[in-house]
Amino acid sequence: MPPVRSDAREPSSEIRLLEWAALVSEVGRNEAGCAPAIQPPDAEQLKALPQNVMRQYLDRLLLGRHPDEGLDALLEIGVLAIWLPEIAAMVGFGDGEWRHKDVWKHTKQVVWQSVRRLEVRWGALLHDIGKIATRTIDEKGNVHFFGHSEVGASMFRKRVARRFGFDGFLYQRIHFLILHHLRASQYDGSWTDAAVRRFTRQMGEGLDDLLALSRADITTKRPEKRKQGLRQISALARRIEALAEADAANVPSLPKGLGTAIMTEFQLPPSKHIGDIKLWVQEAVDRHELEGGQKSEYYVAWLRRAHPELS
Repeated sequence: MPPVRSDAREPSSEIRLLEWAALVSEVGRNEAGCAPAIQPPDAEQLKALPQNVMRQYLDRLLLGRHPDEGLDALLEIGVLAIWLPEIAAMVGFGDGEWRHKDVWKHTKQVVWQSVRRLEVRWGALLHDIGKIATRTIDEKGNVHFFGHSEVGASMFRKRVARRFGFDGFLYQRIHFLILHHLRASQYDGSWTDAAVRRFTRQMGEGLDDLLALSRADITTKRPEKRKQGLRQISALARRIEALAEADAANVPSLPKGLGTAIMTEFQLPPSKHIGDIKLWVQEAVDRHELEGGQKSEYYVAWLRRAHPELS
């Protein structure tokens, strides 16, 4: 990829350093060599670069074959603290495993282990930014990060996304991955088929990216724990696929027009709530409380009995 130029003049020292960091990610530190012997980047000049220029360098770095080394390069030249203070704050910050696990090292490993899809690499970079604000230590010395996924998603939405101009699909998917990055790792074999189907519906089109991030998020040094974590994610993926195949072979559970029938019966306007009500019906079918493939009136009658608050 040719150098990103902010204008037609000689590249500034900031651009030359960013080029070097991107090269480190692409070919590795040994091949890229040392940083250019020039002045450290000026913070105001870095902040003044257009959003598309900042994003182009960060996207390029994250998609490299050695993104962990590229991130170290950003830290070394001072760019990380200026562009991504949420990530710079992780350096030396422990998360409790073995009493000293470094969140910065963990994050770099997750990025490196992730599939080379831009949304997954960004999700990997940002998935734990909420840990800094949520760490607590109980009376036994155990470290907790309650709610760090929600806090991290909020930080992305209010800070990082605005700083770099994320929008559209990429904004939605990165936010989704930060918010839900722990969900797949909570799976165990005791989940019912209905629970697996519900998880699959809730994750929607982001499911494949979420499973990819969940695999990459396993960085423990304990071999058996790592193998168990990977087996767990793989088992979940297999159950999702098997249930999808079984469902595809059957008659659709819910009839077309059920949403309209619900709105008419309960005098409700079109809204997300209609989708939630249909989900109640689908879950009842999955639990075998209702039969699939019936007419809308059958399900509306059940809603009147099971959810009198709708009337």
